[in-house]
Amino acid sequence: MADRRPDDMARITTNELADAFIEEQIAELRKQIGDKKVLLALSGGVDSSVVAAMLIKAVGDQLVCVHVNHGLLRKGEPEQVIKVFRDEMKANLIYVDATDRFLDKLAGVSDPETKRKIIGGEFIEVFAEEARKLDGIEFLAQGTIWPDILESEAGIKAHHNAGGLPEDMKFELVEPVKILFKDEVRVVGERLGLPANMVYRQPFPGPGLGVRCPGAITRDRLEAVRESDAILREEFAKNGLEGKVWQYFTVVPDFKSTGVKNGKRTFDWPCIIRAINTTDVMEVTVEHLSDELIDHLVNRIISEVPGINRVLFDYTPKPPATVEYE
Repeated sequence: MADRRPDDMARITTNELADAFIEEQIAELRKQIGDKKVLLALSGGVDSSVVAAMLIKAVGDQLVCVHVNHGLLRKGEPEQVIKVFRDEMKANLIYVDATDRFLDKLAGVSDPETKRKIIGGEFIEVFAEEARKLDGIEFLAQGTIWPDILESEAGIKAHHNAGGLPEDMKFELVEPVKILFKDEVRVVGERLGLPANMVYRQPFPGPGLGVRCPGAITRDRLEAVRESDAILREEFAKNGLEGKVWQYFTVVPDFKSTGVKNGKRTFDWPCIIRAINTTDVMEVTVEHLSDELIDHLVNRIISEVPGINRVLFDYTPKPPATVEYE
């Protein structure tokens, strides 16, 4: 496998180019892995899902996928990972529900950076524990893509995929999509038979809903984020906005305000809706929704999500506001 993207490599935009890439990679993977076992942390995001689908085609049950549910995933995501990979693709999948473990560690922690470190560190811990239970693993597969490599070389961010595992775990890396751009990974994913809502899944932060539950995470407020996010995604799909708007999500901040429900005073949280477009994430514009859709979203969220009594819409572009709240 080439370590660098060749300067003359054609952008993968067609089925023919995707099929040729898949065929070439499968041959490379079989050559690299032989009869050994490969381990993959499968998040359900597009990069790790495409790597999983490709490895299943190449080496079948020599691939061991570990899906860690840290309790900060969106509604229905762990179930989808199990359905697609274990049930449909017959993958060798280990599912770890570590929700309590993560949320107990995060209890009372309000600093955003500390939260991120706890989530990242705990994820590596859980993954390493599962890896130690397995015999004969010699390879670690990762969903590294070309922009990850470029950004780490430019010093923009630490290469989030590389490293992090304890010293005693020495694996050879398998990175079958590392010379691809994100749009190419999606074309390849479609050809590998992954469902469209997985292939075209919106960008989702590593700490998951943890960054959309500002302040110290509580289970009830986290549930309010998860439920309101599910309503927003459902309504965007119904209104033809899925795939057209780059990213859309809800945030439930850690303060309450008074309201009235069924003739009684309430003291509940607001829910903030964010819907944005971008090409490079350096600058972000806001997607303006119709009044009818906003009214409908407000009605659904305040009537269906416990603990919410106001819905706000964030009209702030980047700069000055970043995409996520933490």
